[in-house]
Amino acid sequence: MHRAYLLIVTALSEAGTGLIALVSPGLLLRLLLGVDQASPETDVCARIAGAALLAIGVACWFGRSEAAGSARHGLLASVLIYDVAAAVILAYTGWFLNLVGILLWPAVLLHAALAVWCGVCLWKK
Repeated sequence: MHRAYLLIVTALSEAGTGLIALVSPGLLLRLLLGVDQASPETDVCARIAGAALLAIGVACWFGRSEAAGSARHGLLASVLIYDVAAAVILAYTGWFLNLVGILLWPAVLLHAALAVWCGVCLWKK
């Protein structure tokens, strides 16, 4: 049951973020990094990242009701890798690059919490 909730939370948060990045990458960059004017290249990269986040969200949504097995284990392991990487990259961006928007530290905390939750779900397998 905890795995299903984790996948639902991940699906909604990542798909939502992905849609924002696809539609308005400048808004996401402003909220996360405090960047007011992004280059066209940055917008393209943000949109590609948005598509990837949307794909992660869709995979988690459809995987939420799967029975325990190797596919679900693989999905949880993938989400764990993503959440750890996202938390580390965003924290690095804030601490060392001094790019901080209003949602940067909440995003770091969210990804760290989801990584811990995911690790617990994988550990209890």
